Amino acid sequence: MPKPDDQAQVNKGLYLCLFSIHGLIRGDDLELGRDADTGGQTKYVVELARALSSRPDVAQVDLFTRLVDSKEVSADYGKPVEPLGDNCRIVRIKAGPAGYIPKEQLWDHLDSFVDNAIDFLQAEIQLPDLLHSHYADGGYVGSRIAHVLGIPLIHTGHSLGRVKRRRLLASGLNADEVESRYNMSRRVNAEEMTLASAERVITSTSQEVEEQYELYDFYQPKQMVVIPPGTDLTRFHPPVGREWQSEIAAEISRFLKEPEKPIILALSRPDTRKNISSLIIAYGQDKALQEAANLVVVAGNRDDIRDLDAGAQEVLSDLLRLIDLYDLYGLVAYPKHHKADDVPLIYRLAAFSGGVFVNPALTEPFGLTLIEAAASGLPIVATEDGGPRDIISNCANGVLINPLETEDIARGLKEILLDWEKWQTRSTSGLQGVREHYSWNAHAEHYMEMAIPIVEKRAEPLIRPPSDQQPMLYHDRAIFTDLDQNLLGNPESLPELIRVIRENRKCASFGLATGRRLDSALKVMKRFGIPEPDVLITSGGTEIYYAPELTADTAWTRHIEKQWTPRVVARVLDALPGLTRQDKSEQSRFKISYFIDTERAPSLEEINQLLHKEEQSVNVILSFGQFLDVLPIRASKGLALRYMAATWGIPLDHILVAGGSGADADMMRGNTLAVVVANRHHEELSQLEDVERIYFAKADGAAGILEALNYYDFFQNCRMPEQTEQL
Repeated sequence: MPKPDDQAQVNKGLYLCLFSIHGLIRGDDLELGRDADTGGQTKYVVELARALSSRPDVAQVDLFTRLVDSKEVSADYGKPVEPLGDNCRIVRIKAGPAGYIPKEQLWDHLDSFVDNAIDFLQAEIQLPDLLHSHYADGGYVGSRIAHVLGIPLIHTGHSLGRVKRRRLLASGLNADEVESRYNMSRRVNAEEMTLASAERVITSTSQEVEEQYELYDFYQPKQMVVIPPGTDLTRFHPPVGREWQSEIAAEISRFLKEPEKPIILALSRPDTRKNISSLIIAYGQDKALQEAANLVVVAGNRDDIRDLDAGAQEVLSDLLRLIDLYDLYGLVAYPKHHKADDVPLIYRLAAFSGGVFVNPALTEPFGLTLIEAAASGLPIVATEDGGPRDIISNCANGVLINPLETEDIARGLKEILLDWEKWQTRSTSGLQGVREHYSWNAHAEHYMEMAIPIVEKRAEPLIRPPSDQQPMLYHDRAIFTDLDQNLLGNPESLPELIRVIRENRKCASFGLATGRRLDSALKVMKRFGIPEPDVLITSGGTEIYYAPELTADTAWTRHIEKQWTPRVVARVLDALPGLTRQDKSEQSRFKISYFIDTERAPSLEEINQLLHKEEQSVNVILSFGQFLDVLPIRASKGLALRYMAATWGIPLDHILVAGGSGADADMMRGNTLAVVVANRHHEELSQLEDVERIYFAKADGAAGILEALNYYDFFQNCRMPEQTEQL
């Protein structure tokens, strides 16, 4: 999509950015049901982007997702930019390996996504007015970008980690299996951070607010707004009479002895949560139901069941086994393939036959298929858990059933199928309800009513143009290091590192990032002869100072003070066992510091829970196993570093970051060139061992930094060694 020609054109409406990271997203022919990551969310975000971009008060919509450049998927997913309309596009960001990977394996690559997305946004004519994140991984990305650039964030969860963890434990998996398979702790932590960061959380139903988000520590129902998703009424509409002439109709008919009978339609991914087996049992055990209707199960696409993932194999194998057990041949259709354009036709086939759509899922956060069915004039039978309650209440077009009772599933289906007069009433009511409550126009209208006040109260943009800052104009790289663990971890090698830094000050800026206050840091620097840095990040990332006069960055101060209420933090933590306030000299306006006895004190997770329940948006950071710092949620060493890099215009892949404790971890994730010195705190940095672009030095302290400067060839090519060899 071409960029707007001038600022006046940009200001005609809002610039909105959506973030949906996982799965496979493209403008047309979405591969819905390809796997667990390419389902309703991918369709939702594409249609949302188009609906918002069609409004006169929206200038531009960008939908950010991950770039996948692999022969195993369509080349569409490797295009950096794909137009969705005149002022709408998909933007694909590199993050991690080139190939397609499931969402559970994305966590180590999300910081690179953040850094690359910020680079993209800074190259635009203006920064976005509003960010909208989707799912936990999108929430992590959106929160970090919002914290660096100072842009308001809204969020849609789609599904929630705490809810999924409960369901998985109930299914028989133990806690360790849930953690290793689904990275559940990282997901839940990202969700808590997003809830603490977002101005609003959009939900599809009131049930999400009351029963699902209520499980979270940072539960603020006043920040949540119910805006049901829309559906495309140009695609999903009642039958026109030619549906049986289609290829998909012929494919379905070949399974059936009497294809003219009403159709019970189930359409979903082959996922155990969709409860397809209970539907087959309900149908197989009820002769009256078999006489009244055929059953059509559309469960993804397949060539060979053996090539699918284990969960899909299990679902489809059960389907075939149950059809054989109840001898349902000629009564059940289960086509192997269907295209995205076939889906509206399938709904209309069922509606034309006088049939019913059924969603027997164990839980259904919303139920887009129910809206699509209703828009096609098809009455519905749906699980009583989750979104279907709102949909049937608004549309008066169906029956709720208990998905755990096969007899109740059969009851609901017969209630629809065996009363033709009521069938017609439900069909008409569903059409009216969808137009009123679930069109994309209605959704976009409610969305903008929420969004515009948020944008109007937004502060001035945080990032200043790099050209405004002259001192570093000719510096194209920088070295940032912690003070105590790194520079002072090996005093014998410190003079050599200082010499190297002084020799290269014309091309490389020098920065310190420390947990110490400014006065304390200056005393230590003077004692050890450390030269004044170009940038000094102090108090754990809450204060930033610039040479030559240690000028404070007041814009950063104004940015991080939002939602910071230190008295409440102190009230919650001061009375906890195992926590003792550090000396007054270690406290600052935006940092509350404790000594922590990990044998007596609550765990970090429990401390975060206590603070979240008091609606405290904070970062809790453990260092060296004994120091606990509490900062505003927008502040950390890593966030301050990224703000500084964006302000000065220094690429992150030209910044060498040295760290050794948990307080340094978020500086080293993402696109920076990082080194972990040998005298590190192993437990706190253990998660970094699998992260790209991090060098683990063999030497301690300053010697480890010198080792990394050589490893990265920092003052020459400034690249990873393998990249250098490829050039």
